Amino acid sequence: MALTGNEDGAPLLAPACIASAADAALQTFAVIAGSPALGSLSGSLLLGERAAIAGHVRRGRTSPGGTCRLLRTATDWIALNLARDDDVALLSAWLQCTVGSRPTDYWPQVTHELENRRAAEIVARGRELGLPIARVGETAPGAPWTRIALRTAERGSEARNTPLVIDLSSLWAGPLAGHLLEQSGARVIKVESINRPDGARRGPQAFYDLLNTGKQSVALDFHSHEDLRVLDHLLRQADIVIEASRPRALAQLGLDAHAYMQAVPGMTWLSITGYGRDAALGERVAFGDDAAAAGGLVAYDCTGGSPMFCGDAIADPLTGLHGALAAFGSWRLGGGRLLDIAMSNVCAHVRGFAEMPDDAVCAISDDGYMVSTPQGDQAVEAPRPRRAAGRAATLGEHTRAVVGELC
Repeated sequence: MALTGNEDGAPLLAPACIASAADAALQTFAVIAGSPALGSLSGSLLLGERAAIAGHVRRGRTSPGGTCRLLRTATDWIALNLARDDDVALLSAWLQCTVGSRPTDYWPQVTHELENRRAAEIVARGRELGLPIARVGETAPGAPWTRIALRTAERGSEARNTPLVIDLSSLWAGPLAGHLLEQSGARVIKVESINRPDGARRGPQAFYDLLNTGKQSVALDFHSHEDLRVLDHLLRQADIVIEASRPRALAQLGLDAHAYMQAVPGMTWLSITGYGRDAALGERVAFGDDAAAAGGLVAYDCTGGSPMFCGDAIADPLTGLHGALAAFGSWRLGGGRLLDIAMSNVCAHVRGFAEMPDDAVCAISDDGYMVSTPQGDQAVEAPRPRRAAGRAATLGEHTRAVVGELC
């Protein structure tokens, strides 16, 4: 709640029991993993760690991170995320008019241009250009949060006691899944491109440390045939592979999840995308804020007016929690599953996880804000982070040792 609503107003209740869903996913994972480390964590607190470290606050129709906005079109509300310089560069082609390059120029222009455009058309055109854009609530409620896209042979009796995880993901959702697997006792090897390492390395170090401490770091040149052979060797020895790329991006590296699944008995491949791996949706670009809006996780004030962002890129941590649970569950069952997890579907699932109380009231208290229900009162707490167990490995710190051991 502290991250939901207008900055100069009271925090708003979420549209669903998001904290309970996060806690449930983590508690289920802790039970099947039998891990004391996981049992000491709180799924709901994981949702706000980035905001706590970065100093993000609620900003209404602007995401706490500042790059995504909820915008009104002639027919519906949409979410547009301009998280990359390339996204800003696409605005003129998208709107078919000249758009400035500074935020003080392009946001007012975009807002004005959209007032008379139809949401379906503007979202479809943005998708074709590769913009992170979505119509609010476009993913149907009740969507399954994971899909088994392929079943192959389970592993043999010579399986490891704990899984070997190759983590190819970056930013938040995938690395959080890898972090939780590492906390469960898995060995996690984070593989990055020397030329394009995890973008989270450019963010707050404390947040990067939280997600990546305990992982071994391997850095490879994805333009090098020799390094791609090394990557192939690593993947063929993995029990669990985590990736959060569009299928086309992996294909450009010669990586085919289906081929690896067929070649390696018992492999679990966790594929995280915005909208699923299917050809029609697999190439859509998505980040945590716009995917959450697509899944319907937006808040409204008591007047039911314009939607507002609910939390900080909430689709990312929710997907990381559910992805870790699915990957570990598959491994425990013998593997042989390609898990297709779409961030928008996770949010749609959480939207219907449990009914929100309709008699909860938020009011100002001596210490801030308080939510009152017939079951009692609870303070609206500011997000807070855990303390990382140490520093994350530097880029490529373990390349020589890992390659020498496994390749």
